[in-house]
Amino acid sequence: MDASADDRAGDPFRFDYESPVLRFGAGSTRDLGDELAARGLDGALVVTGSTVGSTAAVMDPVREGLGDRLAGVFAETTPDKRLATAVDAADSLAETGADALVAVGGGSSIDVAKVASVLAASGGSERAVFRAFADTGTIPVPDGDLRPVLAVPTTLAGADVSQVAGITAGPESGLVDEELGGGVGDRRLLPAAVVADPELAATTPESVLAGSAMNGFDKGVETLYAANATPVTDATASRGLGLLADGLRELGETGPTPETLGPVLEGLLLVQYGISRPDGSTLSLIHAFGHGLTRTGTLQQGVAHAIVAPHVLDFLFDEVDGRRGLLADALGVEDAEDPAAAAVGEVEAVRDSLGLPTRLRDVDGPEPADFPAVAEATVADAFVANAPPDLDFTTEDAEAVLDAAW
Repeated sequence: MDASADDRAGDPFRFDYESPVLRFGAGSTRDLGDELAARGLDGALVVTGSTVGSTAAVMDPVREGLGDRLAGVFAETTPDKRLATAVDAADSLAETGADALVAVGGGSSIDVAKVASVLAASGGSERAVFRAFADTGTIPVPDGDLRPVLAVPTTLAGADVSQVAGITAGPESGLVDEELGGGVGDRRLLPAAVVADPELAATTPESVLAGSAMNGFDKGVETLYAANATPVTDATASRGLGLLADGLRELGETGPTPETLGPVLEGLLLVQYGISRPDGSTLSLIHAFGHGLTRTGTLQQGVAHAIVAPHVLDFLFDEVDGRRGLLADALGVEDAEDPAAAAVGEVEAVRDSLGLPTRLRDVDGPEPADFPAVAEATVADAFVANAPPDLDFTTEDAEAVLDAAW
């Protein structure tokens, strides 16, 4: 199928989106103070993890960029994205008097900063916040303005241009009895600005970058076949995927440098543009499998994506068209005899260039005996609603994908 002959071309669509300011370029972190000044903001609390917070190659440019607008540093986020951590960050926000947050690092720091912004505006007690989260899986977002979040990503997960935030709570908090997961969503949680600086990303270990890369890459893949795709997201995702496919191969060959990561970060900004909107996200089946596979245990989501993505696409293209022509065109294989197979091969080639695992049996994740439960969680995931409308996706289908990935 030729991408130009896509059967959705000319269909009516509604695209409701207010983009954050997107800044890209080596050294762009040094302009953070200008971004705050443009909004009349006086001071920012930097929210980050302990490793990034103690890495001078990251924090020195951040401090330099903020200058006298640096109100403080909260370096306590973890990959678990704990609600208790967000409560502590909100307390630090109050103590410093900051009127903005600058999240530096991966998706965990960005999500915790967003939740801290909500909590700072809510004014409820910690016990009430945890009780609401335990009852509903979310935290109510109050009316009015929230303290803006500026994101400075240092990984490749593509969690930056989003109006949602994931959060968890555990018994160690003393406020819930079991492990809980949930999230918060509101268009006001979209960062005010995203600063994609290849110099900062190049300080991140290659293993961390590779592990997060497929998560970001798959955002572009899924956006093309999502039920609520639009011509706007088709264009940005297609261009972004082309940059990512070449850039990630180069990353695998040469390792992280500002020059290598330039097209990768530019591609990530593009595949994220418009995928998180008030009417829903374009994330779909691959991300649903990622959630199902990582809801327990230590398997990293980007690694889960790397393993299952080709098998998910094989299933999708066996069942429906899945806009395969657009994906093949974005990955430069539109003239192949079998564009669908060629596109899947390109996804595998990107994964393999990063040295990521190719089989579930080779990672610390669910065993085959766990697949029925993983399949049920995957099919029940909210992102399945974004799959192509003509796809009938069952737990048996999900188990078959997992078996193929084993």
